[in-house]
Amino acid sequence: MTERRFDLDDLLTLMAVLRDPAQGCPWDVKQDWDSIVPHTLEEAYEVADAIERRAFDELPGELGDLLFQVVYYSQFGVEEGRFDFHDVVHVLTAKMLHRHPHVFPDGTLASRREGVSAAEVETRQVHSRWESLKAEERDARASQASTASVLDDVPRNLPALSRAAKLSKRAARVGFDWPDTRGVIAKLREELAEVEEALAEGDRDHAREEVGDLLFAAVNLARTLDADPERCLRGTNDKFERRFRHVEATLREEGVPLTQAGLERMERHWQAAKQKDDHHNNHSHKHNNIPPTTSE
Repeated sequence: MTERRFDLDDLLTLMAVLRDPAQGCPWDVKQDWDSIVPHTLEEAYEVADAIERRAFDELPGELGDLLFQVVYYSQFGVEEGRFDFHDVVHVLTAKMLHRHPHVFPDGTLASRREGVSAAEVETRQVHSRWESLKAEERDARASQASTASVLDDVPRNLPALSRAAKLSKRAARVGFDWPDTRGVIAKLREELAEVEEALAEGDRDHAREEVGDLLFAAVNLARTLDADPERCLRGTNDKFERRFRHVEATLREEGVPLTQAGLERMERHWQAAKQKDDHHNNHSHKHNNIPPTTSE
C-alpha cells in the first residue's frame, strides 16, 4: 500500500494547529512577525549554501524550510484578518503574468506567444522591459506616498553588500554612475586614502565611517564587472577557511601549538596552501577552458 504524500493543504493545516493557543506548540504560538524574520534569512542562506555545494539531496528539505517561512507569515495574516496563503499565490502569479508579456501576450496563463523563439525574445531586450515594468509598479505604489525614489522597495534587511549593490544599481540606471571601471578604481584609491588619513589623525570613528565608504566603492567595482559581491566574498571566505585549515593541519603534524607557531611560520604554511590552490585552479581552468581568476 502506497503511503499518501502530504500536500500543500496538509502543510497549511499543520501550521494552523501549531499556532492554536489551546492545542499548538508553545514556541510556535509565541512567535510574531518580527521574531520569524531572522529564521527566514537563515533559511534562505541555507538554500543558497546547498546549491553552491551542489548538495541536491539536501535541497528539498532546505526549500521546504524556506517555504515554511512563507506559510508562517501567511498564518499571521489569517489570524489578523489581513491575507492568507492563497492571496500570496494570487498576487505572485498576477505580478509574474504582468512582467512577462513576451511569454503571456494576453496577460493570462492560457495565452502563449507564437512564432518567436526564446533567443529572439532575449534579443528584444526583455530585461529592459522587465525593469521598466518593475519601475511602473514602484511608481504606482509611490503615488500613494508623499515622495517617490528610484531606491524605493530595496529591502533594508538585505545583507549590507547585497543592499549596497542594489542601491548603486538603481542609481546607475538613471545615470548616476562612473563612465567606466577606471572611475570606480580611482574612487577606491580615494576612499582608502581617507581611511589612512583618519587613522593618521587618530580618529578611529571617522576611519570606521571611511571603511564603509571603501566597502561601498568595492561593491560598485563588483557591479561594473557583473559580479555579485556577496558571492565574491563567500568565495573568498571559503578560500581563507581552506588555507587557514591547511595551516592548522600542518602545524599539528609538526607538533607545534597554533598559539606558539608565530606569524612567520604560519605565513610560510599559508603561502604553501596558496600555491596548492593556485596549482589546482590553473589545472581546473586548463581543463574547463576557463581563464584563471585574478582575485586573491
